[in-house]
Amino acid sequence: MIKKIKNFTTRLIAGANVATVIVMLLAGFSDRLNPADHPLLSTAGMTFPIFLLVNMAFVLFWVIFKWRMLWIPIAGYLLAYAPISIYFPVNRSLSVPDDALKIISYNVCAYGGNYKYDDGFGTVINYLAEESPDIICLQEDVDIRHKTIFESFKKNGYNYNDTVVLANKTNSYNALGIHSRHPIIKRERIDYPSHANGSAAWWLKIGADTVIVINNHFESCHLTKNDRQQYRQIIRGEMDRDSVRAESKLLLVKLAEANAKRSGQIRAVRDYVVDHQQYPVIVCGDFNDNPISYSHHTMRQVLTDCFAETGHGIGLSYNQKAFSFRIDHLFCSNRLEPYNCKIDGQMDASDHYPLICWLKIRQKQ
Repeated sequence: MIKKIKNFTTRLIAGANVATVIVMLLAGFSDRLNPADHPLLSTAGMTFPIFLLVNMAFVLFWVIFKWRMLWIPIAGYLLAYAPISIYFPVNRSLSVPDDALKIISYNVCAYGGNYKYDDGFGTVINYLAEESPDIICLQEDVDIRHKTIFESFKKNGYNYNDTVVLANKTNSYNALGIHSRHPIIKRERIDYPSHANGSAAWWLKIGADTVIVINNHFESCHLTKNDRQQYRQIIRGEMDRDSVRAESKLLLVKLAEANAKRSGQIRAVRDYVVDHQQYPVIVCGDFNDNPISYSHHTMRQVLTDCFAETGHGIGLSYNQKAFSFRIDHLFCSNRLEPYNCKIDGQMDASDHYPLICWLKIRQKQ
C-alpha cells in the first residue's frame, strides 16, 4: 500500500514537473508572437524566470528523493537553451582591442531618476566623464534646471552634441541625446506614431567609416505609482485572492497595450536598419521590454544582441523594486564586433543603470 502511494506521488510530481517544463518553453518562445495579434500572450515572456526557478526546485527535489527523475528538469533546461542564453548569458571577459569604440547607453531620467543626490545632473556628468566613452546615447536627456547641457559635455571632450525633443509638455517631456567624440554628419528621425517616445539615427564619421547610431525610447507600460505598489503587494502575497485577480487583469491589459504599440515602433526601426545594412549600425536605448519579448526578437533577427553575445548574468538595467528586468539593450550589425557588454549596477542616479559596451569596426571583406 505504501509503495503504491509513493509511486502515485512520484507520478503526480513528475507530471507537475513536465507541465512546468511545457509552460516554461511556451513562455521562453513567446517572443515570436506579435503583440498586435496576441496582446495578452505577448506578456508571457515576463514569467519565464519564474518557471526557470520552479524547474530548479524540481531539480533539488529529485536530487534528494529520486535522482533517476532528474532527466525531466534537465531536459527542460536543454530544450530552453535558446531563451536561457538570451535571458542569462554566460560569457567570459575578453581583451578589448585598443581601437574599439566604447559606447554608453543610459536613460538618465531627466538627470534625477532616484533623487538620491543633491546634484543629479552633476553626478551623471561626472560619471560619464570618468567612464570616458567615445559615444554616449542618452534617453530622457532633458533637464529643466540646466540650460547648458552641451557646454557641460564639451568641457569633457564631447565636441559633437545633438538632442531630439520627443515631448515637451507640463506633465510629459522626453528627449534623445547623443554626445560624441566623432563628427556628426547628419540626423534622421525614424517615423512612427507615439505621444512621447521616438527613435533617431545619427550618422557619425569614424575614421574612414560612416557609422549609424540609432538611439531609441520605445513605448513604456504607463504604470502609475499605484500600479507598481499593487504589483509589489501581489508579489509579496499581501493581497486577497479577488483583489489579486482584478489587479493582475488591469496590469496585464496595460502591459499588453504597450506591447502592441511597441511592435510597430520596433518594426519601423528594423526596417530602417535593413534599408541601411551597407553601413555599420548600432541600435541602443530604452526598449521598455525584457529580453524574452517580441521587441527583442524582432531586432535580433537583423542585428547582434551585444549583451547576449558578450555579457554575463541577468544584467538588470531597470532598478525599481519588483520590476527588475533588463529593458535597456544594445545591438550591432555584423560590421561591428562587440566586447564585454555590461550593466553598471553601481551607478544609481537614475531609475535605470547604464549599459556599457565596446565595439570594434571590422574591415570590409
